[in-house]
Amino acid sequence: MFGRKKSDRGLRQALPALLPRIWRFALALSGNPDTADELVQATCLRAIEKAEQFRTGTNPLPWLLTICRSIWLNQLRAARIRANQSLDASPDLQIADPGADTETNIFARQVFSKVMELPEAQRETVVLVYVEGFSYREAAAILDIPVGTVMSRLASARGKLSVFAALPEAKMKDTVR
Repeated sequence: MFGRKKSDRGLRQALPALLPRIWRFALALSGNPDTADELVQATCLRAIEKAEQFRTGTNPLPWLLTICRSIWLNQLRAARIRANQSLDASPDLQIADPGADTETNIFARQVFSKVMELPEAQRETVVLVYVEGFSYREAAAILDIPVGTVMSRLASARGKLSVFAALPEAKMKDTVR
């Protein structure tokens, strides 16, 4: 019992600093800020409930992102069964950094919009590696896939995103919402 309290305490102390990164990953999965909020809340709750499974002394972020992804996949399965819906979604997102200039915000929205249009497997891999800074091996562990699959997904995503980057500036401005 003492070990669990120690894990629980360490996890509770680490969680506040990790919330923005968990939320960013949840947003990449769901494409919806409200759903991301719910995913983060469910992730924190599950992590605290399962604190004894966390290996004290290791980085909690990969473990927390694995929990977040598991909850998301379970929600997708349940929704698909209930509503017999497709897993694909095209969210209408509003993201902006008030400290950045308008042009940077427009470009950030365009890029994020295109990332959100990627297939889910590519999208979550892009976020883990390029946004969260995980190594290919760490991303593979979080997603429970081989490292080669991470590399393949990233190559495919880069190919799709490079088409967007090649668009003339006038066409890119037309894509802003």
